[in-house]
Amino acid sequence: MLKKTLRWLLTLIYKVEVKGLDNYKKAGKRVLIISNHTSFLDPLLLGVFLPDDITFAINTQISERWWLKPFLGLSRVFPMDPTHPLSLKDLIHHLQQDTHTVIFPEGRITVTGALMKIYDGTGMVADKSEAAILPIRIQGAEYTHFSKLRNIVRLRLFPKITIQILPHTYIGHPEGLSGKSRRKYSGHILADIMTEMMFETGHYRQTIFASLLEARNIHGGKHLIVNDMERTPLSYDDVITRALAIGNELKKITAEQEHIGVFLPNSTKTLAVILGLQVYGRVPAMLNFSTGSAGMVAACNIALVKTVLTSRRFVELAKLTGEAEHLGEQVNLVYLEDLAAGLSSADKLQAWLQCKTANLWYKHTQYSPDSPAVVLFTSGSEGTPKGVVLSYSNILANLKQLEARIDFNSRDVVLNFLPMFHSFGFTVGTMLPILHGLNVFFYPTPLHYAVIPEIAYEINATIMFGTNTFFTGYAKKAHAYDFFKMRYVVAGAEKLQETTRQLWADKFGIRILEGYGATETSPITSVNTPIDYKVGTVGRFMPSMDYRLEPVEGIEDAGRLHVAGPNIMKGYLLADNPGKLVPPKSIYGEGWYDTGDIVHVDSDGFISIRGRSKRFAKVSGEMVSLTAVEQMAANAWPDAHHAVISLPDPKKGEQVILLTTRKGAAVNELAAASKGVASILLPKKILVVDAIPVMATGKTDYIAVTELAAGRVS
Repeated sequence: MLKKTLRWLLTLIYKVEVKGLDNYKKAGKRVLIISNHTSFLDPLLLGVFLPDDITFAINTQISERWWLKPFLGLSRVFPMDPTHPLSLKDLIHHLQQDTHTVIFPEGRITVTGALMKIYDGTGMVADKSEAAILPIRIQGAEYTHFSKLRNIVRLRLFPKITIQILPHTYIGHPEGLSGKSRRKYSGHILADIMTEMMFETGHYRQTIFASLLEARNIHGGKHLIVNDMERTPLSYDDVITRALAIGNELKKITAEQEHIGVFLPNSTKTLAVILGLQVYGRVPAMLNFSTGSAGMVAACNIALVKTVLTSRRFVELAKLTGEAEHLGEQVNLVYLEDLAAGLSSADKLQAWLQCKTANLWYKHTQYSPDSPAVVLFTSGSEGTPKGVVLSYSNILANLKQLEARIDFNSRDVVLNFLPMFHSFGFTVGTMLPILHGLNVFFYPTPLHYAVIPEIAYEINATIMFGTNTFFTGYAKKAHAYDFFKMRYVVAGAEKLQETTRQLWADKFGIRILEGYGATETSPITSVNTPIDYKVGTVGRFMPSMDYRLEPVEGIEDAGRLHVAGPNIMKGYLLADNPGKLVPPKSIYGEGWYDTGDIVHVDSDGFISIRGRSKRFAKVSGEMVSLTAVEQMAANAWPDAHHAVISLPDPKKGEQVILLTTRKGAAVNELAAASKGVASILLPKKILVVDAIPVMATGKTDYIAVTELAAGRVS
């Protein structure tokens, strides 16, 4: 009777919904139920809403607390000391009696809002007892006053709580594993099961605007989320109102699913433009203005862009008047100043009313999560640029994948200087903070090496994303205390040099987390995290991603990486067939993306990049990694910049050429600094240059480097 009464009461006040009860029944008789731990309500929720009599494995000290004892009578309790081996053995024997036993593998209520450390002992219990593992995700209880997230999330009296039961699984282990190795492996698998659970139960099958409304419901309409150099902080209500105001105007001059060019810098206005286009089913095509007017015209031709949005003030300040005039000869340039001048008081009132009622009317729109959300253009550092079409679901899935691995919350402040036309800057630098309640500060360029550390210091930035090139520049200019609040510094887009990693560790006491990805993967494929970290690697694959390594002749212990998953792009727009979407496909089938990167994946799942498939030269029949030669030069001369390319060689097939800013660099000096290296790995020629050509994103422009080298060698 008490259980029924509590079920009725909890359903009434928290609108508790249980999903996946069929999975509970299919798990069998010997079941280890694992759940995330969001609040003090969790044991009560599971005890009341799960069928049958279940046992709770609870820490002995916690089970003795007076306020918990009345509720423990609802279920059987198995007091245990997680630090004592005998307790784990007793729990294994208990499970072998064919029971349903609940354990919280984190061993504590989360104080971050995300998964915390997963104890290996729980994995060992599942392994040794041969019990089915039943993952259960509790959502919503973290917003109650029974959680430990006060001042981290907006607590509410009666938030909706969902209990989602996923299909059961088992822990298997390779033959020959025993003792500590087997225990570690079991814990590793269990942690992955929990991470997959967090991702699979994340709500990513929706549009970006729907996700924005969801974030507003969680954090409140007055919660401040964006700021820029104009120093006017904007809340969720402000951003949504502005997006709707500009979206209403753009709807009059554009069509659904039309690709609309965006020729704007990082700013709150650009964010409003992107959201304003998306809310009515238009697709922003983010133009890389660092490529000049020719590059932007080429991008517009590839994506069939007829209308481009820009700003007179931006064009003037960035000294892009000539580029804008040339672009205007090919497409219809629409200036934000003109749109703003046309907004009447009635238009602004309409947008405000739409903002306040958006939860009611937007859910009736028919935009699919698989609809195009944005067109981004690859850098073309090694070939012709392509248009990459990402769906709403691609982007949101990638963010949920990251959320399952790293904790971030509404107290975090993101400093985003990466341009929004770059996938790193668009998805991670922009969409991540606004859709998760973080505050983001937009800075228009990453190239101000002395200014950006000052901005980080001023705004108390806690998260920053960038490239090795930029982080090296900031470290040289910054004061040792400029990044005093920084929790996460994440590097991607190019290899993180050991000298850069060490400099940040020594000067700021910050461990840079290196990741890996591509525009085609939305962009995150892998990343090191505070829990899963290995120096020299780019981390482990995102949850729910599959991979294959295609063998490459002449390369051992590595292969060409192909990936599949919910974050893989919808497809390409190519210059030879403008406007036509070409879905991803590799030798492994539809939906697979061939990264072109040669990688090694170790037994723990950490990825090491060996180089691009195009970044290998065949010298006298042997495969030589140009990336490895670059690293060798970086180790020898850490204060200089280097780029390695290959050119045809009539005798040996190809010759390796090193371009460097190191004055007086010579092959024999490099050989002496790289003791024991095979002579075939040494460059045939070294060319000293004043600067290595780079792109706006900080990556080396290998096309320009090759042209420069070819001119010098010939």
